[in-house]
Amino acid sequence: MLRAKFPLLLCLLLITQAAAPLAPDKNQPIELAADSVDIDEAKGVSVYRGDVDLRQGSIRLRADVVTVYQVGRRAGKVVAEGRPVKFEQRAEKGPVKGEARKVEYEVKSENLVLSGDAVLVQGQDSMRSDRIVYDRVRSVVKAGGAAQGKQRVRISIPAPGN
Repeated sequence: MLRAKFPLLLCLLLITQAAAPLAPDKNQPIELAADSVDIDEAKGVSVYRGDVDLRQGSIRLRADVVTVYQVGRRAGKVVAEGRPVKFEQRAEKGPVKGEARKVEYEVKSENLVLSGDAVLVQGQDSMRSDRIVYDRVRSVVKAGGAAQGKQRVRISIPAPGN
């Protein structure tokens, strides 16, 4: 039983350690470009539509619709939707790429939640499930049932030497 779990543990360790973000990203401003925007200052909500391109430091996210919820004058939560939403981030051990139909990012906690055909890739390692939660601060990834998802987790790790 321990042998069957070892590849899964190894994959999670590889992805979480390799996915450690570059420190300056969280300190960078969030920049957005889109075809249109609706801003409701009273509610602190901005909705960007059409070929949305969001960047923060080395993070790049592309989506059909991005909603930014502000707390005070700062972004508190960002919700991106698309077919699919795609993101990429440089990390210490190479780029992390992901995609899902919906991506939610809590700015304060730095939790990233991918839902709907979620995929997370680092080098040749990949993880797929209906829901993946990535805690950027602690470098912890949860998927499937561990992330309150309903689908099994599919992980691909290349054979040594490949």
